[in-house]
Amino acid sequence: MRKKPTLLSILFVLMVSICFAQKKTPLTIISGKVSISQYHEKEDLETLPKGRLLTLYRERIEVIVKILPNIAFATKPGVTMASLGIPDTKEHRKALEKNIEASNSYFDSTIEFQNKVLPYSDKSNLIAAILFYEDTLKSLHTYSEFNRI
Repeated sequence: MRKKPTLLSILFVLMVSICFAQKKTPLTIISGKVSISQYHEKEDLETLPKGRLLTLYRERIEVIVKILPNIAFATKPGVTMASLGIPDTKEHRKALEKNIEASNSYFDSTIEFQNKVLPYSDKSNLIAAILFYEDTLKSLHTYSEFNRI
Protein backbone atom coordinates (compact mmCIF):
# COMPACT_ATOMS: atom_id res chain seq x y z
CA MET A 1 0.00 0.00 0.00
CA ARG A 2 2.89 2.36 0.76
CA LYS A 3 4.75 1.36 -2.40
CA LYS A 4 2.51 3.20 -4.84
CA PRO A 5 2.88 6.75 -3.34
CA THR A 6 6.62 6.22 -2.86
CA LEU A 7 7.05 5.04 -6.44
CA LEU A 8 5.01 7.97 -7.77
CA SER A 9 7.03 10.43 -5.68
CA ILE A 10 10.32 9.06 -6.98
CA LEU A 11 9.03 9.12 -10.56
CA PHE A 12 7.87 12.73 -10.13
CA VAL A 13 11.25 13.82 -8.72
CA LEU A 14 13.09 12.12 -11.59
CA MET A 15 10.88 13.77 -14.22
CA VAL A 16 11.31 17.21 -12.68
CA SER A 17 15.09 16.81 -12.44
CA ILE A 18 15.29 15.71 -16.09
CA CYS A 19 13.26 18.72 -17.20
CA PHE A 20 15.46 21.15 -15.29
CA ALA A 21 18.69 19.40 -16.30
CA GLN A 22 17.98 19.99 -19.98
CA LYS A 23 17.38 23.72 -19.63
CA LYS A 24 20.51 25.60 -20.63
CA THR A 25 21.14 28.98 -19.11
CA PRO A 26 21.72 31.35 -22.01
CA LEU A 27 25.20 32.84 -22.11
CA THR A 28 25.38 36.58 -22.41
CA ILE A 29 27.75 38.19 -24.87
CA ILE A 30 28.64 40.93 -22.39
CA SER A 31 28.73 40.08 -18.71
CA GLY A 32 26.38 42.03 -16.45
CA LYS A 33 29.23 42.60 -14.02
CA VAL A 34 31.22 44.79 -16.38
CA SER A 35 30.65 48.49 -15.83
CA ILE A 36 32.13 51.54 -14.17
CA SER A 37 30.32 53.43 -11.46
CA GLN A 38 31.30 56.99 -12.38
CA TYR A 39 33.30 59.16 -14.73
CA HIS A 40 35.86 61.63 -13.44
CA GLU A 41 37.25 65.06 -14.15
CA LYS A 42 41.01 65.65 -14.23
CA GLU A 43 40.83 67.78 -11.09
CA ASP A 44 39.08 64.96 -9.18
CA LEU A 45 41.70 62.43 -10.20
CA GLU A 46 44.58 64.69 -9.22
CA THR A 47 43.37 64.68 -5.61
CA LEU A 48 43.28 60.86 -5.39
CA PRO A 49 46.18 58.80 -4.06
CA LYS A 50 48.08 56.67 -6.55
CA GLY A 51 46.65 53.42 -5.13
CA ARG A 52 43.09 54.54 -5.91
CA LEU A 53 44.17 55.62 -9.41
CA LEU A 54 45.60 52.15 -10.01
CA THR A 55 42.25 50.63 -9.03
CA LEU A 56 40.33 52.96 -11.35
CA TYR A 57 42.74 52.18 -14.17
CA ARG A 58 42.25 48.42 -13.75
CA GLU A 59 38.44 48.79 -13.64
CA ARG A 60 38.49 50.69 -16.94
CA ILE A 61 40.79 48.11 -18.52
CA GLU A 62 38.32 45.37 -17.59
CA VAL A 63 35.44 47.18 -19.28
CA ILE A 64 37.54 47.92 -22.37
CA VAL A 65 38.70 44.30 -22.68
CA LYS A 66 35.29 42.74 -22.14
CA ILE A 67 33.01 45.15 -24.03
CA LEU A 68 34.82 46.76 -26.95
CA PRO A 69 35.57 43.55 -28.91
CA ASN A 70 31.84 42.75 -28.84
CA ILE A 71 30.24 46.08 -29.78
CA ALA A 72 29.21 44.71 -33.16
CA PHE A 73 26.79 42.52 -31.17
CA ALA A 74 25.91 44.63 -28.15
CA THR A 75 27.02 47.55 -25.99
CA LYS A 76 25.01 46.65 -22.90
CA PRO A 77 25.09 43.57 -20.64
CA GLY A 78 22.50 40.83 -20.83
CA VAL A 79 22.31 40.34 -24.60
CA THR A 80 22.22 36.68 -25.61
CA MET A 81 22.72 34.99 -28.95
CA ALA A 82 19.01 34.20 -29.09
CA SER A 83 18.07 37.85 -28.54
CA LEU A 84 20.23 38.73 -31.56
CA GLY A 85 18.64 36.05 -33.72
CA ILE A 86 21.74 33.84 -33.66
CA PRO A 87 20.75 30.16 -33.40
CA ASP A 88 21.74 28.73 -30.02
CA THR A 89 23.50 25.72 -31.50
CA LYS A 90 26.21 23.67 -29.85
CA GLU A 91 28.78 25.17 -32.24
CA HIS A 92 27.77 28.78 -31.56
CA ARG A 93 27.54 28.18 -27.81
CA LYS A 94 31.01 26.61 -27.77
CA ALA A 95 32.44 29.55 -29.76
CA LEU A 96 30.93 32.03 -27.28
CA GLU A 97 32.24 30.02 -24.32
CA LYS A 98 35.73 30.05 -25.86
CA ASN A 99 35.47 33.79 -26.46
CA ILE A 100 34.46 34.44 -22.84
CA GLU A 101 37.25 32.18 -21.59
CA ALA A 102 39.85 33.88 -23.81
CA SER A 103 38.67 37.33 -22.73
CA ASN A 104 38.88 36.36 -19.05
CA SER A 105 42.31 34.81 -19.54
CA TYR A 106 43.61 37.88 -21.35
CA PHE A 107 42.19 40.18 -18.69
CA ASP A 108 43.71 38.09 -15.87
CA SER A 109 47.18 38.07 -17.47
CA THR A 110 46.97 41.81 -18.19
CA ILE A 111 46.04 42.55 -14.58
CA GLU A 112 48.79 40.27 -13.30
CA PHE A 113 51.32 42.22 -15.37
CA GLN A 114 49.87 45.57 -14.36
CA ASN A 115 49.86 44.68 -10.67
CA LYS A 116 53.63 44.20 -10.94
CA VAL A 117 54.58 47.05 -13.27
CA LEU A 118 51.87 49.72 -13.16
CA PRO A 119 52.81 51.06 -9.70
CA TYR A 120 55.99 52.40 -11.30
CA SER A 121 54.08 54.63 -13.71
CA ASP A 122 53.82 58.36 -13.22
CA LYS A 123 50.66 59.63 -11.58
CA SER A 124 50.09 62.06 -14.47
CA ASN A 125 50.25 59.19 -16.98
CA LEU A 126 47.72 57.20 -14.95
CA ILE A 127 45.35 60.16 -14.87
CA ALA A 128 45.71 60.70 -18.63
CA ALA A 129 45.05 57.00 -19.30
CA ILE A 130 41.99 56.92 -17.02
CA LEU A 131 40.54 59.99 -18.74
CA PHE A 132 41.24 58.51 -22.17
CA TYR A 133 39.57 55.22 -21.25
CA GLU A 134 36.60 57.04 -19.79
CA ASP A 135 36.19 59.10 -22.97
CA THR A 136 36.32 55.88 -24.97
CA LEU A 137 33.68 54.33 -22.73
CA LYS A 138 31.48 57.43 -22.94
CA SER A 139 31.50 57.02 -26.71
CA LEU A 140 29.67 53.70 -26.27
CA HIS A 141 26.61 55.77 -25.35
CA THR A 142 26.72 57.36 -28.81
CA TYR A 143 27.50 54.12 -30.67
CA SER A 144 23.91 53.80 -31.85
CA GLU A 145 24.38 56.97 -33.94
CA PHE A 146 26.93 55.09 -36.08
CA ASN A 147 24.64 52.09 -36.38
CA ARG A 148 21.83 53.74 -38.34
CA ILE A 149 21.12 52.32 -41.74
